[in-house]
Amino acid sequence: MGNTRSFNLEVSLATTLRPVQEMAAQLGIADEHLFSYGPQMAKVLPGSTVAQQAAGRKPGRLILVTAVNPTPSGEGKTTTSIGLTQALVAAGKRAVVALREPSLGPVFGMKGGGCGGGRSQVLPMEDINLHFTGDLHAITSAHNLLSALVDNHLHFRSDVGLDSRRVVWPRVMDMNDRALRHVNVGLGGPTQGVPREERFDITAASEVMAILALASDGDDLKRRLGNVLVGYRADRSPVFGRDLKADGAMSLLLRQALRPNLVQTVDGAPALVHAGPFANIAHGCSSVIATKMALAHADIVVTEAGFGFDLGAEKFINIKCRSAGVYPDALVLVTTTKAMKFHGGVDKKEVSQPNMAALKKGMGNLTRHLETARNLGIPAVVAINRFGDDSDDELQAIHQHCVSVGADCAVSDVYARGGEGGVELAQRVLNTLETHGTATPTFIYELDDPAEVKMRKIVQKVYGGKDVVVDSKAKAQLRKIAKMGFGDLPICMAKTQYSLSDDPKAIGRPEGFEVHVREVRLSAGAGFIVALTGSIMTMPGLPRVPASDHMGVGPNGEAQGVF
Repeated sequence: MGNTRSFNLEVSLATTLRPVQEMAAQLGIADEHLFSYGPQMAKVLPGSTVAQQAAGRKPGRLILVTAVNPTPSGEGKTTTSIGLTQALVAAGKRAVVALREPSLGPVFGMKGGGCGGGRSQVLPMEDINLHFTGDLHAITSAHNLLSALVDNHLHFRSDVGLDSRRVVWPRVMDMNDRALRHVNVGLGGPTQGVPREERFDITAASEVMAILALASDGDDLKRRLGNVLVGYRADRSPVFGRDLKADGAMSLLLRQALRPNLVQTVDGAPALVHAGPFANIAHGCSSVIATKMALAHADIVVTEAGFGFDLGAEKFINIKCRSAGVYPDALVLVTTTKAMKFHGGVDKKEVSQPNMAALKKGMGNLTRHLETARNLGIPAVVAINRFGDDSDDELQAIHQHCVSVGADCAVSDVYARGGEGGVELAQRVLNTLETHGTATPTFIYELDDPAEVKMRKIVQKVYGGKDVVVDSKAKAQLRKIAKMGFGDLPICMAKTQYSLSDDPKAIGRPEGFEVHVREVRLSAGAGFIVALTGSIMTMPGLPRVPASDHMGVGPNGEAQGVF
């Protein structure tokens, strides 16, 4: 999330922040509907949305920001989302950006932060990137409460009858830690519990995170938590969270976390930042509650879906839109000259050098995503996120290519110039909204399609691949899921973000490939089936040189290195 370029603001952002009540006032949110976390952050209570609906206010228009497949230079999807919103507000529109919350794993891992960049950030950046309002800690605690209850039932051999050999509920933590992918618990003798194998996922991959992001209200949250699959009895019958009486206490831990967080951008535009599922191993969208709240209070809502169109946008449409009953009216597809050259085969160290041949070859990746948007009936505007060393010839080449394939296009300079650098992009988005009207919801597959057919349609219609290959283990798991009555759920493909295929090295626009599904997991509470492909893992590891190496606290107590 955000552009990786270094940038020093000429003004102190800390001194330009406005009170959060002013952000609320821009959206027509009364002070009585705010629960403040200091002067610049607040949670918005659900009564604000109810009041807007009771007043008969027409819901706003929804803009989905996505991107080409990610590259080492960063495409700036979050930065573009924020900058576009700032430009819309500057143009007199009542606009708000709805984003995901950063996870501490990537913050201390490779990325160093997830709040946009340059003149297009959400603030206060240090607080949002670190503990924020405690949502991810609450999700971690709720998830691990259920884990503790599982082992407590096993220890006391409760009448629930859960089989210790058939527990599927893992533990989580909000950090990258490869050493916890496979562990043993309950060691140390009879008083320490029942020994068994266990795994840790990162909190962003937790089903509780997905549930928080997809729940429509508190009652729906509790219902979904009760539907979480914990494991099986010896007779292979399923055990759910409600069987362990966990749903009430888990809901209690998530009571505050369910409320969206209101902050602001550098230019003073309002931002709702809530929930943070990854898109490569989860469904990659901010919360349904925040989206609906934004639509109730703004004329235009800009939101993003994680990574490229093949992951975040596909899941946004097939999972979130189905669940929430919303649909994007337009799409902004972010790319860069560096990304196109990388997808054209240029080494990451050489993408700053002119290479028109590679750039033109790499645009196949951009074209694939535009074709998918067109097949879904969503009008798309390409945003070329400008870097300072971009050549005009290469920018023009991308623009001409977009025109040739029937896509509108604008150069975006919001990193360096904030909303001012997004004026052209904002105007093209507004023109698109006016020209195309309200989009008709279209989905990649039908819910009553068999799970394997759903996967095949995603591979063929979104990735541009040949077929899906489901391993025998995964086939057996799908049969069990269907027998339990969950075969009609959407599919959440857990796949590398770097390629349209399941091979991270197959950059650009690969063709004729097969996607291999090695395992499936039922997320009955969230309401989807996770299909694990290739070598994707649900607990990332830290890189050789993690971002945490360069972080600390300055002499005046200020955060350093969190960008």
